[in-house]
Amino acid sequence: MKRSDFVLIACIVIVFLPFFVCEPVYDFYKSFNASHGMITAFIKFALLSTTGELIGLRIVTGSYLKKGFGILPRAIVWGVLGVCINAAMIVFSGGVPVFLQYMGMADAPAVFAGDLSWGKLFVAFCVSVFMNSFFGPVFMTFHKITDAHILAGGGTLAGFFRPIRMGEIMSSLNWKVQWDFVFKKTIPLFWFPAHTVTFLLPGDMRTLCAALLGVALGILLAVAARKK
Repeated sequence: MKRSDFVLIACIVIVFLPFFVCEPVYDFYKSFNASHGMITAFIKFALLSTTGELIGLRIVTGSYLKKGFGILPRAIVWGVLGVCINAAMIVFSGGVPVFLQYMGMADAPAVFAGDLSWGKLFVAFCVSVFMNSFFGPVFMTFHKITDAHILAGGGTLAGFFRPIRMGEIMSSLNWKVQWDFVFKKTIPLFWFPAHTVTFLLPGDMRTLCAALLGVALGILLAVAARKK
């Protein structure tokens, strides 16, 4: 391990340790999260998923820093995506049980809101499949587009706030990697089961779990972006 690895570990400990050892800090987090869920979603994903991308960069290049990588623009993008993910989780966790009820599972909403059971596991799996099948590919593709936009702007905030050349970037994406690795492998093999577990958690814990999974997503997408 390099010195930079120990620095990153120390930063993570400093940021998260107060939530475990100081009850007032944790109580404030729960209260603020309950009242301002979208704001906390932005902060969680901006911090955690950007850290995931930095770890991915470290795995591929051996360093956490690279000219033009654009840490601040990526944090902004992840924050916005975190808000979108939080909204998607609310929509799909509310809508899919109603759809299952429409399809014949009359007690689907009650089962999903109840204690852990095989029925709740099935509903949670269905929610995960629907969310990752419909929302996941759009979300991941948009992230690829913003990633390319940040790199094209040299990783600067000035470059980031210029208009995104959507058509040009979309035509230059590596769709083979996007399909063969990001869509075909990570969605069914990782995200289906990972978000099934997420939807088994209480509602106020799901966004945090998704943000933690965002670390893994940052690593996966960083590796995918550099696959040849």
